[in-house]
Amino acid sequence: MDWEPERGVVGGTDGTSPRVAALTVALDIPSARILADQASIIEDLQFVMDCCKRLLVELDKPEQDRDGVVPQALWSSALVAYARCFGPGQRSGLTTEDVQNLPLHGAVMKFHTWVIEERDKLTGPPADPFEAAKIGVALSPPEHKERRVQGIAIFSASRVLIDVIGVRQLGGLASELARQTAEKAQEQQDSVLTDARRMDIGSLYGSPPLHARRPEDAP
Repeated sequence: MDWEPERGVVGGTDGTSPRVAALTVALDIPSARILADQASIIEDLQFVMDCCKRLLVELDKPEQDRDGVVPQALWSSALVAYARCFGPGQRSGLTTEDVQNLPLHGAVMKFHTWVIEERDKLTGPPADPFEAAKIGVALSPPEHKERRVQGIAIFSASRVLIDVIGVRQLGGLASELARQTAEKAQEQQDSVLTDARRMDIGSLYGSPPLHARRPEDAP
């Protein structure tokens, strides 16, 4: 399955505008907020795909050559980023209906639900502490004449790390959702442009300018 949607699909809508505008100002209107949500969802989904691709490389290594932290970190990051796209709140995020409308076959909704549940386990404390660790008591061998308690044993539960098939499924699911969201974002971008053209031009020129942030400018 191809799960590499074109990056930068949410581009300029006005074909007559230059590639680099002389001035870009902040736009805070309802339609722009929806577009901002859609753009952030696409970025999250692309991050999920990047994690899955990197994780496939890690899982392809012999087990003795793997760094135990890296695969778990990649999988955990992918779970969090994917589930964030469906997060509650004021953002116009994805819904289960978006997943149901995907042109995918198989138990797609079942897998989606499982991914969300795994994220919940990852980010929240366990309802039962024995889910995270088992506590045992070490006893002297039963054949010994003196039976007694020798100590306490703690067994940490291993974290779930999905197999190659599951990684590909999550990557494919993220890819299709990204494509679907990008199509909606393109339509929404046209709506934002229409709204902007109806605004007072003087107030637009008085709005705070936006500057593209370079990686070296990050804190």
